[in-house]
Amino acid sequence: MLPVTKKSKMRKRTRRAHHALKPVHLIACPQCGQAKLPHAACKNCGYVNAHTKVKIRAKES
Repeated sequence: MLPVTKKSKMRKRTRRAHHALKPVHLIACPQCGQAKLPHAACKNCGYVNAHTKVKIRAKES
């Protein structure tokens, strides 16, 4: 079956205008300088904020 009416190129492209990927926003960790997501623990040192620190397990080989 075919659509009842044709969608113009402009309508199709306007609908898809918000489908683009947004870049990931990274900040530098104030403790070690490694890139991390805001409001998340640093994967390198475990620093979250001045009052909180998460323990990081050493990698097992």
